[in-house]
Amino acid sequence: MTRRRRGIVLAAVIVVAALVVSGILVTRTGTDRAPTAAGSPTPAGSAPPLSAPPGSAPASAPAASVAPLPLPSRSGPGRISSWAYQLQGYAGGRLDRIAAGPYQLAVVDLARDAHADYFRADEIRTVKRTGKRVLAYFEIGSIEDFRPEYPALRRDAADLIANEWTDWPGEHFVRYWDQRWWDRVVRGRVDQALKAGFDGVYLDTPLAYEQIDPGYAQGRDRAALGREMAALIARISAYAKARQPGFLIVPQNSPELRRHPGYTAAIDGIAMEELFFLATDEPCTQDWCAENLADTRALRDAGKFVLSVDYATRPADIRSACGRYRTERFAGTVTVLELDRLTPPCS
Repeated sequence: MTRRRRGIVLAAVIVVAALVVSGILVTRTGTDRAPTAAGSPTPAGSAPPLSAPPGSAPASAPAASVAPLPLPSRSGPGRISSWAYQLQGYAGGRLDRIAAGPYQLAVVDLARDAHADYFRADEIRTVKRTGKRVLAYFEIGSIEDFRPEYPALRRDAADLIANEWTDWPGEHFVRYWDQRWWDRVVRGRVDQALKAGFDGVYLDTPLAYEQIDPGYAQGRDRAALGREMAALIARISAYAKARQPGFLIVPQNSPELRRHPGYTAAIDGIAMEELFFLATDEPCTQDWCAENLADTRALRDAGKFVLSVDYATRPADIRSACGRYRTERFAGTVTVLELDRLTPPCS
């Protein structure tokens, strides 16, 4: 069972422009990832950005003493212990800070504006020249109303759109097993990631199989819905790797899908939110936390690398999370829920 918090909240262009002109920054309460203006001050209690002045960065753990699992490499086996996760708030709309940062891998949105201003191949190539791997983030089990495919989907294939995610207004789960979802949305996103030269894809909302309302499931129970999600991930993997061997497939959350045929063989790694701290600074002690960790360990032991992300700002919690990453042989990052800035790596 997976519990997950995520989301990007985008205001209408006119509203944003008006707020920028007036110098007002609006954020939403709760766990939304609200866009912030470039250069705006860090909210109180938030982890400072990577470029924070000396002494303001959160305490990080000492260098890892246990080697992390290998990351597939273009030129042979490699290892990853640090990664960056930023989905909005790119300074100047560019990836310069990620390129200059001390990370081995970075996850960014397929588009700089989370809409249709896609990162170009030359931009991704610039980051890769620093030795980093770059993964393209997009969702496969839901769609947000600001994504470029949404209007046509709503107009021409509205029956694909299922219940709204109550935690994230404007985002709906979808009938992800339908061929039209592949044709209209998923394949195009994979093609865009390949065209831009990303090293792989970071696939969010596999948990749709748990969250879609049964009334939209067309008679499928949760086990069947899980099989359908595993099959979609396997299809993405086969499609992408046929066009670019070595292309990395990294789903986020729902590690229990490993129990479905074909899933484990299809993926290269697993990304996990909130294994140790819930947003924000809340220790993860519920039963499902232990279940997620057990399934993540099983995938690690099957040779998959793990990208772990926790949302914490207190130095003691940051140190604790970093220590857990070392013990578990996970690549970890501790950041803010908005995912709008870079934070220092654990090691």
